[in-house]
Amino acid sequence: MAHTLPALPYDFAALEPHIDAQTMQIHHDKHHNAYVTNLNAALEGHKELAGKSAEDLIRNLSAIPEGIRTAVRNNGGGHVNHTMFWDIMGPGKGGAPTGAIADAIKGSFGAFDAFKEQMNKGGAARFGSGWV
Repeated sequence: MAHTLPALPYDFAALEPHIDAQTMQIHHDKHHNAYVTNLNAALEGHKELAGKSAEDLIRNLSAIPEGIRTAVRNNGGGHVNHTMFWDIMGPGKGGAPTGAIADAIKGSFGAFDAFKEQMNKGGAARFGSGWV
């Protein structure tokens, strides 16, 4: 089973003015598509890995042949992260968390606003691409 690029569940312009349509289209049609294409290329000839989800592949990297492990980690991870991004960052989503995650944030940072402030500082201090 080849991995596929999921359709964007909303219009490219749906997150404007925060993220413009061109950025969304580039990330979906070029970056995310490249992760899927490269993951599928890495898995060619490895029938034992066919049918495994990208999540399963990266969750069990030690079971991936060493020769393709980095490609599976990088491209499978990029595929999973972008797929999650399209869902989490949808229009009308966001706001303060609730439940256990809200409790954990309050316990660690004192309040959601303090958490956001520290995340923004960490992001601004991050060189290049990456996660905070």
